[in-house]
Amino acid sequence: QVQLVESGGGLVQAGGSLRLSCAASGAIFGIKTMNWYRQAPGNQRELVATITSGGVTNYADSVKGRFTSSRDNAKSTLYYLQMNSLKPEDTARYYCNAVVVVASATLYEDDFWGQGTQVTVSS
Repeated sequence: QVQLVESGGGLVQAGGSLRLSCAASGAIFGIKTMNWYRQAPGNQRELVATITSGGVTNYADSVKGRFTSSRDNAKSTLYYLQMNSLKPEDTARYYCNAVVVVASATLYEDDFWGQGTQVTVSS
């Protein structure tokens, strides 16, 4: 009943930039938190960035100062992950994960995942 769709991944050279988008749709009363994770082959899924409904952000040490998580000013269900100064070790599949208050007869909280978008950084 809630769908998340990521876009914006691709191949970029080291030092380059990409902006990922995560569009949420469906039975959404509100989004409490939007998280960005990544997973490289053979590695565990890693939390990269978080933004709360109040706009508070947190980042993994490995991306701090290079990545910025934000929400679209006009569309509250559209989120971005701006990635600058990309490194080969940033290569992974990136996922958005939302903690959502679901709009139903009784409001409840649940979390949802997108299908991911591949980011590849060449050296």
